Amino acid sequence: MDRPGFIASLVAGGIAGVSVDLILFPLDTIKTRLQSPQGFYKAGGFYGVYAGVPSTAIGSFPNAAAFFVTYEYVKWILHTDSSSHLMPVTHMLAASAGEVIPFSLVQFPLWESLKALWSWRQDHVVNSWQSAVCGAFAGGFAAAVTTPLDVAKTRIMLAKAGSSTASGNILSALHAVWRTQGLSGLFAGVFPRMAAISLGGFIFLGAYDQTRSFLSELGRESP
Repeated sequence: MDRPGFIASLVAGGIAGVSVDLILFPLDTIKTRLQSPQGFYKAGGFYGVYAGVPSTAIGSFPNAAAFFVTYEYVKWILHTDSSSHLMPVTHMLAASAGEVIPFSLVQFPLWESLKALWSWRQDHVVNSWQSAVCGAFAGGFAAAVTTPLDVAKTRIMLAKAGSSTASGNILSALHAVWRTQGLSGLFAGVFPRMAAISLGGFIFLGAYDQTRSFLSELGRESP
């Protein structure tokens, strides 16, 4: 990856991260409270949903920038023909190098695959808003299938010190939710989570593609 491409990925990733956090932080707070064992209103309801937004936005710039630089760099190293059946594996490896979480392993290969399919159907590369739409679908699907893990993480974070859940064992937390609340408990908050992350995928990946394309174009025009 050349220097202009590195800078474009760095800046575009940072801008995308700040944009999505400023807009979606309140929805994430509401989702977390819906998953709380105390219940939504006892966990705070709609009170203070914007608390902590500035510090989160400031921290998201370097995190998102580092993720996308790593993601694009690993894709560049492992570059194969776009028609190859190995491309999803390449995208999974790139996503895991940037951020090792199950959500990214689902979202990014699906995002890239949807873009490739749309590009093939219309016989030219997708533009930024089309990439954003693909990001929304990929994010919503990834959000749905990883909701039980998100519920377990929330229960661990909110568990009382010394309890079995507070030990951080994901499987134990999942079993406890299943035993007490069944399937509905494992997928608590799934629709707000899907809505928030679909919107987040639209903003995050659309803003990234738009900014990166703009900066790359500026780089090509510069002497």
